[in-house]
Amino acid sequence: MSQSIPAIRSVTARGLVVPIPRPVKNAFGVIDAAPLVLIDVATDQGVTGRSYIFAYAKLTLRPLAHLIEETGRELTGRPVAPFDLMAAMDAKFRLLGWQGLVGMAVSGLDMAYWDALGKVAGKPLAELLGGSPKPIKAYDSYGVVDPVADEKALRRSLEQGFRGIKIKGGDGDAANDERVVRGVRALLGPDVALMLDFNQSLDPSEATRRIARLAPYDLHWIEEPVPQENLLGHARVRETSPIPIQAGENWWFPRGFAEAIAAGASDFIMPDLMKVGGVTGWLQVAGQADAASIPMSSHLFAEASAHMLTVTPTAHWLEFLDFAGAVLENPAKIVDGTVTARGPGLGLQWNEAAVAKYVV
Repeated sequence: MSQSIPAIRSVTARGLVVPIPRPVKNAFGVIDAAPLVLIDVATDQGVTGRSYIFAYAKLTLRPLAHLIEETGRELTGRPVAPFDLMAAMDAKFRLLGWQGLVGMAVSGLDMAYWDALGKVAGKPLAELLGGSPKPIKAYDSYGVVDPVADEKALRRSLEQGFRGIKIKGGDGDAANDERVVRGVRALLGPDVALMLDFNQSLDPSEATRRIARLAPYDLHWIEEPVPQENLLGHARVRETSPIPIQAGENWWFPRGFAEAIAAGASDFIMPDLMKVGGVTGWLQVAGQADAASIPMSSHLFAEASAHMLTVTPTAHWLEFLDFAGAVLENPAKIVDGTVTARGPGLGLQWNEAAVAKYVV
């Protein structure tokens, strides 16, 4: 094994629209396929670091791929030292700002850097970071459901060993939310965690009203009841909520989490690797969560998140929502409701035949 740090030789990015096992409907629409950008960071040691990001909409694929490749071109020849590269990106984009496509590109590149380092070391990333891969409890993540029409799918999740199920709310009025939650809770029984995600669709007053109505159904958390940037609104809802508040998938980089924690915005946090600054950003947020004794879960990216939750002191739940399985040689596997990190690196290998089918 080489002891030297590899250097970046090239960066390539490809946009894909990938089929997903089931559509995900939320308060704002339906995700029926996954627009993904696959990132490859080739190094001078013959190792390629890989990651993928979720582009949300097909129209962002080309701008994201272009931004990633142009950024990578400027980094050619630099050592794969994620901390140093993040500092370089901070200097490059500070005046422009870190949110949006820039933040997604920087985070995606960071994940690929760490994947490369794990591969050079011949270790899973979790081990490289000082942990050891272990089963992480996962919840199965749904969109809007109907307790009758989706009964078969929900029972299948229970058969796979999931001890948590998340569904979407806000698709209609409070009475509809209660109907769905009541029906799903009856189907799951009392011992399976049930989470409800409003996807930022309510104002604080309406969120408070709906949460009070849903309190009898033993919800594990209410997720993003109000717009993500409204930290005081989240804190206001949390003050009177009998159900814990979860948020964080749309907070950007460690600074965003510091501000949210200071505002008392939520009981739980769930960073998204694509928005928190990749592996480097996640590690900093995990330290914040540990210091504040806040349980920390993941959002999307089950393959990489399994590594990160392994080294997160307050690790809570891994979200399982399979957006990339169709183009991976070894998709994330559910074993008795858990996911275990695999390597080397992040354990990502593209199924190039499938990639060719879905590239745009």
